[in-house]
Amino acid sequence: MHIDLSNQTAIVTGAAHGFGRAICQTLASHGARVWALDIVEQELAETARLCMAEGGWCEARVLDITRPQAVQTLVAEIGAAGPPVAILVNNAGGVLGQVGQPLEAVTPDQWNAIFAVNVSGAFYLCQAVAPGMKAARRGRIINIASGAGLTITLTGIQAYAASKAGLVSLTRQLGHELGEWDITVNCIAPGFVRSNPNTERQWEAMGEAGQTALLKNIALKRLGSPQDIANGVLFFASEQAGWISGQTISIDGGK
Repeated sequence: MHIDLSNQTAIVTGAAHGFGRAICQTLASHGARVWALDIVEQELAETARLCMAEGGWCEARVLDITRPQAVQTLVAEIGAAGPPVAILVNNAGGVLGQVGQPLEAVTPDQWNAIFAVNVSGAFYLCQAVAPGMKAARRGRIINIASGAGLTITLTGIQAYAASKAGLVSLTRQLGHELGEWDITVNCIAPGFVRSNPNTERQWEAMGEAGQTALLKNIALKRLGSPQDIANGVLFFASEQAGWISGQTISIDGGK
């Protein structure tokens, strides 16, 4: 399958490491002009360096996606600097350093913080790019949710599971709303991948018995990699996925 994204502008959030970095490198290697966004400046710069070292185009910008005005401002700047945004990958999210605790112990701030980055941030980015995509009558929006949004979360963090389920639902809704402009909206629900410091801590906390049990529950009996997720994004961004919208695909080794 030949995929050419030449002259297409792409935004990738959560681009400093893990899935985001692999997605940036993959899109850039297929010709996209990638804007890599995150709040972690030093690692974000490394993502851009790696993309350019491989011959791709990548501009890194620090952005807090929970601030809607900042999102609008940056998307306007990106639109003024080159072709309008054709690909949006909402990858930013996570547990924000939280750990599982009983329902009654969760504070409103803890709950709201996870929703702000996992759902609201993605919504603000979609809002910001939609006018340009509508004008171009084409666009690809790819949301990175989690298997936790389809079943339960290994972290035990209620807001994480609920917010990722919300992102799956938002995908369906926006796919229906934006389809008449030939804008597709799809979602990837990754399984457990050792992709960043948080997942490394989770892996270690499982211990040998927990790790063995996790692998036993995967059809392919092995963990995936960030590149596996990036490959799914590349497909959804391509012309070959032009009649797929509102869908969520689990990339998890089989459950």
